Amino acid sequence: MGRKKKGDAVHGWVVLDKPSGITSTQAVATVRRIFNAQKAGHAGTLDPLATGILAVALGEATKTVPYVQDAAKIYRFTATWGESRDSDDAEGKVTGTSDVRPTRDAIEAMLPRFTGTLTQTPPAYSAIKVAGERAYDLARQGEEVALEPRQVQVYEARLVEALPDQAVFEILCGKGTYVRSWVRDIAQALGTLGYVSQLRRTRIGGFLEKDAVGLETLTPFMHSPAAFAYLKPLSTALDGIPALAVTGSDTVRLRSGNPILIRANLFARMKDGFADDGGLQGQTVFLKDETDAPVALAEIADGELRPFRVFQL
Repeated sequence: MGRKKKGDAVHGWVVLDKPSGITSTQAVATVRRIFNAQKAGHAGTLDPLATGILAVALGEATKTVPYVQDAAKIYRFTATWGESRDSDDAEGKVTGTSDVRPTRDAIEAMLPRFTGTLTQTPPAYSAIKVAGERAYDLARQGEEVALEPRQVQVYEARLVEALPDQAVFEILCGKGTYVRSWVRDIAQALGTLGYVSQLRRTRIGGFLEKDAVGLETLTPFMHSPAAFAYLKPLSTALDGIPALAVTGSDTVRLRSGNPILIRANLFARMKDGFADDGGLQGQTVFLKDETDAPVALAEIADGELRPFRVFQL
């Protein structure tokens, strides 16, 4: 007989406005305690100094994390010119100085080079693993960390404000983009040095800044039903996936991890007007029961719906 999990079976998303000065792991642990949840995770790390949206998944919502993690993100941040830091942010040690201060016109002219598909070298102080260890652990031990460059997507970049020693930017980017690397690289291209002195994530996928809640609001509701006013449904992360209602024995089979045959009446109930599975091979479908409770994520394959993520609610 398996050991009973500590906590309650809480399932859903909390759009947390992470404060500066704590790690993403610490923030998730606090949310988990507030809801007394058995399980928790998040959909993308924020550095300790960073603020803004940390999408926290509780319970079965952790199975939908990749759909948020892979979504586009918006960051607003301040670049400070004239210094480089070993961490590429305000926490690091100064490793170089420059008297050059880029003008607004120079920055605006450079932005197109830093939009689109970019090749970035992640900061040495990052969570990327090197031979099984986190790069930031190796860097803190004084070891030289050489990380491989990688391609990232920056869909939009704009200059919000230009000051004598700083500039405020906003970018819309894809998974894996390091703002610290972006600032380091654009500073070098502008003939100076730079690091991130402030960073805020204002959007990740469908989770928006206006929907975020701070720990100062949540903490008074520790183990209280009032906290659930800030819990979003598990399905929030799956808004972009076609949904299909299933009933009866189909629901039972799917919840057991077994495939079901695709019948015409199934697709009659699918949103977005799918009428059959022609040309939909490999399509992911979000399956719900007649009460709208999540059942599974399934793939259309060879005339069947084959579940690959089953929600135990």
